[in-house]
Amino acid sequence: PIGVLVMAVTLLPTVESLPQTTELPVLHEDDFENGADRWEPTDRNAWKVLDTKQGKVYSQFQQSKYSPPHRSPINVSLLKDVTVADFVLEAKVQSTVKDYGHRDVCLLFGYQAPAHFYYVHLGKDIDDHANQIFIVNDAPRTKISTKTTPGTNWDDEWHRVKGVRRVEDGTIEVYFDDMKTPVMTAMDKKFTWGRIGLGSFDDTSNWDDVKLHGVKVEKK
Repeated sequence: PIGVLVMAVTLLPTVESLPQTTELPVLHEDDFENGADRWEPTDRNAWKVLDTKQGKVYSQFQQSKYSPPHRSPINVSLLKDVTVADFVLEAKVQSTVKDYGHRDVCLLFGYQAPAHFYYVHLGKDIDDHANQIFIVNDAPRTKISTKTTPGTNWDDEWHRVKGVRRVEDGTIEVYFDDMKTPVMTAMDKKFTWGRIGLGSFDDTSNWDDVKLHGVKVEKK
């Protein structure tokens, strides 16, 4: 007799079927009107809650006294006690340094340890170390962008930024002001969970109205 083997096939979600911004639960919102106790900076002396015309903001106002194990952002503040897989991170940010080629702010995600994470460098001009998406994996940062722009048009005004992560297919998307069309993309599956963070490679910046949608996971 001829046996028939029946296999159950589990269909993985496509990019289109994965949750979008409004479908992922809100895990954290912060306008810093009540302080920044939910945040963990690499150097507490470099960050403060600042009063401005638009209300209180989270200000990284000077260089952090922090030496990462590998070449990577120095000025970082991580959200405490929230580890995510898929996520959408939105924020308002103001660059507060004099204009120059590497003027930047950074978003961090998939942060598992000081030598294991991703970050987005939104830099004024592009090169192999600026205006790219990077991975830090027990080595100095390595560019993984599949798409980027000639540069991020920094001025002294406030701008909107957004980072999107889908771990199933490794999608990474970054948005600047235009929340519909990404300015940067990448594809990587190395880190499928981690913390998120705000900051700058070696500049200064102000942050406000941070909102994190995501799939919360236990730290592994």
